[in-house]
Amino acid sequence: MPYPMNQQLQFRDGREMEERMRFLQAVAAVLLLVVAIPAAALCVEEATAGDEMKSLGAKTLAQPCPVWVIGSYDAAGKPNVMTASWAAICCSQPPMVTVSLRKATYTYGSIMESKAFTVNIPSEEFVKEAAYFGSVSGKDVDKFAASGLTPVKSALVNAPYVKEFPLVFECKLVKTVELGLHTMFIGEIVDVKASESVLGANGMPDVTKLKPFIFAPGNADFYRIGASIGSGKEQEKGPKK
Repeated sequence: MPYPMNQQLQFRDGREMEERMRFLQAVAAVLLLVVAIPAAALCVEEATAGDEMKSLGAKTLAQPCPVWVIGSYDAAGKPNVMTASWAAICCSQPPMVTVSLRKATYTYGSIMESKAFTVNIPSEEFVKEAAYFGSVSGKDVDKFAASGLTPVKSALVNAPYVKEFPLVFECKLVKTVELGLHTMFIGEIVDVKASESVLGANGMPDVTKLKPFIFAPGNADFYRIGASIGSGKEQEKGPKK
């Protein structure tokens, strides 16, 4: 039975309304894309324009690096030292340090043999000695004799330390890790020895008295350490808003 005319009109009007709504939705979607795409491109352009970081590649350019002089005995018992900067504290409890050396170094074989080493921190006045220790091999030169510095046999580990250097860590080897060109030596700190002249009021080493210096891998220069920029506790409060 045919629908009444008014119902037919309602159905037709309903279809027209649905088609009109779909058309309007399509137009809205197109307009949104027209606005969004240029805006997104602008954001990318702004981010690219503002990004002034230059890629330097995968290189060992961490700034700065410490200047540590590593003491050890060779197989014949001769004391030797070499300067290393691929080094750091690596554990708090038990206290440990790490130093990474190439297998080609004379010190590498000495530490593997003796299972011990010392870390000697030179002050600024020994910058030439530190540079020299890192430029020649203990296989060819007696570095203590050449530099005029004094080796002292540690009573705690099988390694010598430098008498004239104001801060010394005596370490026993606990682990080696093959990394690639370098081998990481991990040593547990058995004792720390310090000259009275570099201790502060709290009995701990005072960096302003110790006057250690640092190494910059980018240009291979040494730099002295500057003045304090604030205590750690004070800076923990964060920046002022």
